Amino acid sequence: MKRILILNYEFPPLGGGAGNATHYLLREFSGYHDLEIDLVTSSVDEFKIEKIYKNVTVHFLNIGKKNKRLHYQTLKDILVYSFKAYFYSKKLKKRKNFDFCHAFFGIPCGYIAMKLELPYIISLRGSDVPFYSKRFYFLDKILFKRLSFKLWKNAKKVIANSEDLMLLALEVNKNQKIVVIGNGVDTQEFKPLEKKLFTRPIKAISTGRLIERKGYEFLIEAISGLQEMELELIGDGRIKDKLKKIAKEKNVNIKFLGKKSHDQIASYLQRADIFVLPSLNEGMSNSILEAMSCGLPIIMTDTGGKELIKNNGFIVKKGSAEELKLALTRFVNEPRLILEMGKNSRELAEKISWKIASREYRKIYDLI
Repeated sequence: MKRILILNYEFPPLGGGAGNATHYLLREFSGYHDLEIDLVTSSVDEFKIEKIYKNVTVHFLNIGKKNKRLHYQTLKDILVYSFKAYFYSKKLKKRKNFDFCHAFFGIPCGYIAMKLELPYIISLRGSDVPFYSKRFYFLDKILFKRLSFKLWKNAKKVIANSEDLMLLALEVNKNQKIVVIGNGVDTQEFKPLEKKLFTRPIKAISTGRLIERKGYEFLIEAISGLQEMELELIGDGRIKDKLKKIAKEKNVNIKFLGKKSHDQIASYLQRADIFVLPSLNEGMSNSILEAMSCGLPIIMTDTGGKELIKNNGFIVKKGSAEELKLALTRFVNEPRLILEMGKNSRELAEKISWKIASREYRKIYDLI
């Protein structure tokens, strides 16, 4: 029996891709009866312990969120989690006698794992890699780059979720050994409608936090002037009002649908025609995988996850409204591409599952 401590400050309904990835991986790990897993994560309201599977227990620590901005963790949220997770996990370690720790995010969770003096592996998710996000630029420069070097060097294994994220991480230490294990997708939860009617206007959709890094300003500008296209944005964030103002000025046919629970997303994707990810930086986007699984062609920027685009969409330059418009116009002028590339997306998604991802993680677990 292997006893594993998993640390992640995000877990549904808190957070985004990393939380959902942990959720799906735990579901797959529930089938491994020789694993006993404890996840220490954040709560939206109060401290609680839930046994979600026979061999998986989740410890929710109250970090004072009070159901506010669930999609986004502030620096204060992360610091409160770090403090509480360290002392809670230290007590838990005495009772559980863990074999090792799996830390999602090098900072803060990898640091907590190192301080617990457990063997540990780190799953890099994006924002924890120095210079991935402008939000942490100065901290990356004066502290996190050196700290990441140490954390990764001492880890039993460092895992990135995309080739691009691995390359960015190697800028911290070119000699660091990093393996890539991509995200998966639940092809039963996310699947195309059996009978879908194509109508005008063409509906483009994007899901994600409304923050600068997601590049939505460029997408809104790209859609301006395309009378045969409408846009739906699912998500919330600090630049929502700014985006609404830009959309009004550009006279764009757009619907801001707000944040939706993860189990609502599939129905919106199924009714759309094209998925667009205009991000300035990404690790491996769960959103792209879910859109592919729903049979949507993809337009994405040249960032993490672009290896998923194989005759099922277009890759455009980051921060270029012009290239986004050209790709969108292709679908307006050649609607057959929506069906052809959408079919290719679904076929590719069927080869990418959380079961496969969990097997890759299990191989690493067995080496520790």
